Amino acid sequence: MKLSHTAKKHQHTRVEAYRGNSNSYRFFNLLTSDTLLDKVEALLPEHRERLYPPTETLSMFLAQAMSADRSCQSIVNQAAVQRLAGGFSARSTYTGGYCRARQRLPLTMVAELTQHLGDQLDERAPDEWQWQGRHIRIIDGTTVTMPDTAANQAVFPQQRGQQPGLGFPICRIVGITSLASGALLNAAIGRFNGKGGDEQTLLRAIQNTLQPGDIALGDAFFATYFFIAAMQADGIDILMEQNGSRKRVTDFRLGQRLGERDHLIVIDKPKRRPEWMSEEDYNAAPERLTVREFQAGGKTMITTLDDHNNYPKEKLKALYKMRWHIELDLRNIKDTMGMNVLSCKTPEMAIKEIWIHLLAYNLIRLMMAQSALLADISPRRISFKHCLQIWLIYLQNAQYLDDEYIGYLFRMMVQKKVGNRPGRIEPRAVKRRPKAYPLLTRTRHEARAEVMKNGHPKKLK
Repeated sequence: MKLSHTAKKHQHTRVEAYRGNSNSYRFFNLLTSDTLLDKVEALLPEHRERLYPPTETLSMFLAQAMSADRSCQSIVNQAAVQRLAGGFSARSTYTGGYCRARQRLPLTMVAELTQHLGDQLDERAPDEWQWQGRHIRIIDGTTVTMPDTAANQAVFPQQRGQQPGLGFPICRIVGITSLASGALLNAAIGRFNGKGGDEQTLLRAIQNTLQPGDIALGDAFFATYFFIAAMQADGIDILMEQNGSRKRVTDFRLGQRLGERDHLIVIDKPKRRPEWMSEEDYNAAPERLTVREFQAGGKTMITTLDDHNNYPKEKLKALYKMRWHIELDLRNIKDTMGMNVLSCKTPEMAIKEIWIHLLAYNLIRLMMAQSALLADISPRRISFKHCLQIWLIYLQNAQYLDDEYIGYLFRMMVQKKVGNRPGRIEPRAVKRRPKAYPLLTRTRHEARAEVMKNGHPKKLK
């Protein structure tokens, strides 16, 4: 339903009022900045005038994802109180209207806005942030869990081996980030196991994000024959650890020698066509590939950067070490921003919640990039957690500060820099002991019945 001129004018008045008075949702100001306003307006769906229009719903959803209490009730309560503080009429604190507005919010709008913001960040990155004038893309995968509901289990089943009622739905995410800006360029979401639940399948869904001239960094999972062939055909270079299936046949005495433990080799096309690949695509794939293998830092690497004079293996080894940045990016999204455990009870909303977190991540990266430009340093030198903390504190005190203080905000963001810790090794263990609770080994319904019958078991020592 299209809005009439009067309705549009009324909506514009409400938007301006919201923009000026809803201080806890300064994400709204970011979304309506000159950088993003045109894109946001282009993605807005046709809608009626409602209590929660799409842009306001999106900004509230972002604020909800960033808050410690991520409940719908908390965010609706904040909106109601801030509306009163701004001199407007009272708003109901019932969550039904907001929850329905979140459901109406198009997933494509959130996903495309996230990708657009990532592209804008990357396009505006200065040349000194690049690696030898090349755009470096880092690929990796991770998983998140969500509430144990029948709807979530149907689309994102729990891990095999777990009994019904004792596990949590789990989904896999594969993302592509920019080494220069840290921005997320694209992501694919799928089930953890079963057909189409592997990282290679998810990567194929978004590999068109990579552009000619890019260099893709990834671990050994992605160094497959057909992925390398597709990248070479598109003019994209790769640098990855050697796939496990080839490590056992690597022999540096063979092929064209480029240096010590550094050579060019020819790989033949697998005789078996993968199930996911059509007969036509399989036949069109090259019969063999020429790639470079080298050993550095105890790892056997594979790359299409075959010019060993411009790309000596010591330089490539240093570049591959930068792949670790995506591990930190994923940690920032999952742990620092709280996406590790989702809260939505349906798969459609869970996917939307993931994209909301990714959009919020790119918005923080936008501020980090602006801060880095002011300080003339790389955004990778700035602490993501510090910037997030500064931003959240600013949200809580925004009613006392004018927009002119944003400049001071950017200066504070660059004051905390991350250390340069190459080759850092830490044990994957925790010192603090967990609380002494036994594992739940039966459904909650059965466990309640047992407690009612026999009482609580004794505490573990």
